[in-house]
Amino acid sequence: MSYGTDDPTSGSPATDYAVELLSALIDAGVREIVLSPGSRSQALALVAADLERAGRVRLRVRIDERSAAFLALGLAVESGSPTAIITTSGTAVANLHPAVLEAHHSGVPLVLLTADRPTELRGIGANQTTHQPGLFGRAVAFVRDVEAPVDRPVDVAAVRALASDAVSASLGHRPAAGDASFGDLPAPGPVQINVAFREPLSAPVVRLAEARPDPVTRASPVSRLRLTVDTAPATLVVAGHAATDEAERVARALGAPLVAEVSSGAHFGPNLALGYRTLLGERAFGGAVRRVVVFGHPTLTRQVPALLRRSDVEVVVVRGSAPEAYDPGRDATVVDAVDVPDDDRPHGRHQAEVVAGPPADGPGAEGPSADDRAHRAWVGRWVQAGRLVVGDDESAPDLGSATSDEPSERAAFLRGEVALLRREVSRRALAETLWRVTWPHDRLVLGASRLIREVDEVVPGKRIPVHANRGLAGIDGTIATATGIAYASQLDETRPGVTRVLVGDLTLLHDVGSMLFGVGEVRPRLQVVVGNDGGGTIFDGLEVAASAPADAMTRVQFTPQSVDLSSLAAAYGWQYSKAGTRAELDRDLARRWDGPVLIEVPLAR
Repeated sequence: MSYGTDDPTSGSPATDYAVELLSALIDAGVREIVLSPGSRSQALALVAADLERAGRVRLRVRIDERSAAFLALGLAVESGSPTAIITTSGTAVANLHPAVLEAHHSGVPLVLLTADRPTELRGIGANQTTHQPGLFGRAVAFVRDVEAPVDRPVDVAAVRALASDAVSASLGHRPAAGDASFGDLPAPGPVQINVAFREPLSAPVVRLAEARPDPVTRASPVSRLRLTVDTAPATLVVAGHAATDEAERVARALGAPLVAEVSSGAHFGPNLALGYRTLLGERAFGGAVRRVVVFGHPTLTRQVPALLRRSDVEVVVVRGSAPEAYDPGRDATVVDAVDVPDDDRPHGRHQAEVVAGPPADGPGAEGPSADDRAHRAWVGRWVQAGRLVVGDDESAPDLGSATSDEPSERAAFLRGEVALLRREVSRRALAETLWRVTWPHDRLVLGASRLIREVDEVVPGKRIPVHANRGLAGIDGTIATATGIAYASQLDETRPGVTRVLVGDLTLLHDVGSMLFGVGEVRPRLQVVVGNDGGGTIFDGLEVAASAPADAMTRVQFTPQSVDLSSLAAAYGWQYSKAGTRAELDRDLARRWDGPVLIEVPLAR
């Protein structure tokens, strides 16, 4: 990096460079900065604080870099804009790695601003010094190692070009010709600007650069495929994580059933088939499929990849924001987007009627064609069978008894309702209750545990925002991610939504440090609901659990814990409640809490 004509403003080259770099990133579209404190990164941190005071950016501070990185991930997931993360050198940078991997595999834009020692201190055993450029390997496709600024004017044009290139790369833009720092198929994700700094590491007075907004937009799809409605209905649309509502629209247009994971963004609509784990294993349903159109990243079942590996099934994969297309059979047609028949054509127009009943026929009415009826019947079989597989909501009232003319039936209904409210909370009831109370202005975040599969299996269609870290499906960083989502979704105070987080006890404990809000940090409306079964019961479902010694399985897989969650909440300054019954769970979820709350729900192993 070279430096040119403008006069220095502070007496510290580190500060001068930090002013230009952060200002340029903000001009390119960065709206949030998350930082953890450190000596080598002090110029970036202090300039970020000044930019926040000037109203140019929002700043979040966390003492733990791993938590900071997942917080940034949540901010970027919700906003769709790249979030910048500032760290000092050494292990601070390495602590970003889990969130960087999740961001890479999910296609979430992050800009890593990693402070470093200058060249003369590298490779000689200097304190807090390691090889930081490229530390994240293939997970970061754009890496720039910036030499330590020296005591001469900053080349503002070069810095602005660097910032624009970094933001562009984070949003998935293809590289300029000859730029080998990108992979073959660039996608949104994390980028790294590693900046070396020499002393003096900051200046007491900062003069901010003038704002010159020049935001970068997301990259557009490159390859498209036109899909036609099959002659004999045998198409299935699969929506994995982050598929978006495009999957639901395509299912209607093709006259196809929709199998949609709960965090797909497509778990709604008249074509949605519940109970799909069971249906995919049955000859009349999964066995009859001959074409599958896949959106997003399916991760919650074994049945979906098994279907996609079948030799008699044509697979079309619509690449999402992740760098790798989901292609377990390794022979799918992979495209960036698909075109389908217009929604007002028969195969789109009549899909709702397959659920509600046959269309009204009358004098002058144009009935559906035989081909259209076949597709409606195909969807209808899936929808109706899925409802039978899932069964009724455990907490659904018997409305017939409630409105009966017989006093004894009404009395029995009331006794049953009281008994239901006093009943202990099951996993299914927990999943259904959270789903029922969450609406489009809210956010629902699901941890990578047994509970997300429970939610995915039983909840009905509903168009609400749901997120889970399914890029690598780790349990780490869930509380921090949810906090970032809460921050970004609650900027508009006229929409008083709540972010609810459903996690198991181990997922909470793995990220317990993210419960810490420093003095002065915003405390969002956040309900962390912990299904506490005393350990990792998801491993009880492993095949080996039936044959391995029980004590060994308990120690090394179940990993039992007996943490007092009420004391934990108090230590971090959180509100706390224990919901042992369904009535208590309803009460706690409906209550307007003042800031973050931990709601513990005891569950049987």
